[in-house]
Amino acid sequence: MSLSQQDVRQIFEETHALRTGHFLLSSGKHSNEYWEKFWVLQYPRYVDRLCAEIARRFEADGIQVVLGPTTGGILLALETARHLNARALYAEKEAGVRTLRRGLTLPPGTRTLIVDDIMTTGGATRECLELAARCKAEVAGAAVLVDRSGGTVNLECRTEALLTVEAEAYEAADCPLCKQNLPLHAPGTTHEK
Repeated sequence: MSLSQQDVRQIFEETHALRTGHFLLSSGKHSNEYWEKFWVLQYPRYVDRLCAEIARRFEADGIQVVLGPTTGGILLALETARHLNARALYAEKEAGVRTLRRGLTLPPGTRTLIVDDIMTTGGATRECLELAARCKAEVAGAAVLVDRSGGTVNLECRTEALLTVEAEAYEAADCPLCKQNLPLHAPGTTHEK
């Protein structure tokens, strides 16, 4: 059974993963909303449903490897790969570059799907695409749980978003929330400010 965009939004709402306030995103931009994927990813039943939907969309594409960036992408890669009967690989940063570590490899020509959690500018997904290109893998596409850009990010490959929203994102110098002196929160891998 496929998931609609409303189904995906409902999962984020049920887990209280959609937060409002003043947030510093991993892209460096500021926003009045934050999609806290780990509040969803803590529930295996939701991870299973979301990854099953990604797998359904790529089931006819002969996927051999599902590649995800650390940290949330690891969970999505593993579960999506399970649904596709494929391998899961994880792109970790080393000296500022996404790479495969621990002796893992992505052989040339491998049919690869890139998965990630929340996309604002597409930075982490692009880094995974660059890793796949360095390995000469054959990228079938990319999938994200939530595309915050309203569909404006062009990854130059087939891109499937389970939910597309138009979330405001501001450069720090132009942020109206900063001008209102609202406290800035840096959730996720950064420290609260």
